[in-house]
Amino acid sequence: MIAVWRLFGLFSWIALCAPFQTVLLWLKAPFAKRLPHIFHRVACRILGLDVQLWGERSRDRPTLFICNHTSYFDIIALGGVLPGSFVAKIEVRGWPLFGFMARLQRTVFVERRRAATAKHRDEMIERLEAGDSLVLFPEGTSNDGNRVLPFKSALFGVAEKPIGGRPLTVQPVSISYTRLNGIPMGRRYRPFYAWYGDMDLASHLFEMAGLGRATVVVECHQPVTIEQFKNRKELAAHCERVISEGVSKAISGRLEGRAIRGRGMRRLAAAARRRARASAGGLLDRMGSAVGNVPLRGPSDERRATLAENTPPSSSESGRG
Repeated sequence: MIAVWRLFGLFSWIALCAPFQTVLLWLKAPFAKRLPHIFHRVACRILGLDVQLWGERSRDRPTLFICNHTSYFDIIALGGVLPGSFVAKIEVRGWPLFGFMARLQRTVFVERRRAATAKHRDEMIERLEAGDSLVLFPEGTSNDGNRVLPFKSALFGVAEKPIGGRPLTVQPVSISYTRLNGIPMGRRYRPFYAWYGDMDLASHLFEMAGLGRATVVVECHQPVTIEQFKNRKELAAHCERVISEGVSKAISGRLEGRAIRGRGMRRLAAAARRRARASAGGLLDRMGSAVGNVPLRGPSDERRATLAENTPPSSSESGRG
């Protein structure tokens, strides 16, 4: 039943936003870039995806975000935290519903043929020069979410051209599906969210919608530029290594103790601040008592004071005048 309600909510949200976005694109309104970000954040709530953003997201415009790819849910999760359009394979354009939504989000569609690489690279550069950030999945396909596939370096060539007179900022971003209802997923349950191979899209979506709440960790790594590397292949290898490490740490629970960032962790961050203030307050009280600035009245002092008040004066004291 929960799957029916979630999918009903998702399709209702699509039906509400799609006509509005169509008009915004036709009018070339600036809000057409903002609405997909809002759409994805609400869609995450509807589908039970708790997205946690770790690290500092690049504030440079434009930025080329490099991400690993596990599922079509990556689009929803990343779209809510990364400002930009996606780069997708040309086949997505023909998908029912998802292809239509991709076009509304101003997705850049690319072919896998090597002969078309230069054409698509020029399209991406044109969008970047217009100030649009892009999200690229260099694996070229999705996987089971337990690892990262080798990166294809062809489209990293866009980073070789300066944008606005300066090197293009490239930021590796790792995305991992880590928990289901607060319990670590492990290799057994992660494929419920990963979509790869010959899985049927409709049945996979319905099955996932019937599960509980999933935790999705999005970690933004240190931004770089092409100037830090000899060529695009070294840049691609660096991004692959950093993202692989990020995924490994996230799915093994080794992100604990890091600085918390993003709206997805707001409640945890607030709780951590409360604990820190309480600890700091107790420490100051103890320090003040130790140096005598804040004298504390211990239990033994209270007992002595009570005895003094209730004990009648001696005869020698009562005879003093």
